[in-house]
Amino acid sequence: MLSVNKSKWLKIVIPVVIVCVIGGVWLLKNAQGSETEQEAPVSSNNQDFALHVTDELDLDQLKSYGLPIIIDFGADSCVPCKEMAPVLKTLNEEYQGKVIIKFVDVWKYQELAQGFPISLIPTQIFIGADGKTFNPENPTEFSLNQYVTKDTSELVFTTHEGGMTKEDFLKIFKVMGVQ
Repeated sequence: MLSVNKSKWLKIVIPVVIVCVIGGVWLLKNAQGSETEQEAPVSSNNQDFALHVTDELDLDQLKSYGLPIIIDFGADSCVPCKEMAPVLKTLNEEYQGKVIIKFVDVWKYQELAQGFPISLIPTQIFIGADGKTFNPENPTEFSLNQYVTKDTSELVFTTHEGGMTKEDFLKIFKVMGVQ
């Protein structure tokens, strides 16, 4: 009688153990897969997260990541731009995956600046994580300029003209919701 109960017990326990092992392997594999998918967009090989823009500025692609975007229009030979270069590089490295930071040399790639309100360099353009123009409650607090359409008064651009320090960027990051 003991062997009959043991046999029934094994018939129940063995399938349960097999189902648990298979389920555990499946969960482990899917958890690793989702981590890989999340890391892939911000890998150093992804040009969307490279600081320097060299041929194309695809805003729709950048907006698809759901991250705030800052585009600095400047030039490699501009003195204030040179002063900002290490700041942009550091921020791009430290905030990769949290903010997309791009630098466009307008003297080398003039066509990439077309359509943006750039009257001097450096000029930074700010776009929120929702893909819309960044619209802080108090833009003058950050010396930001806002451009609206004449007919509908719709906000089209939020910019900053001139150099910015790391602290300046970090204050704006905070308002943009970046931790």
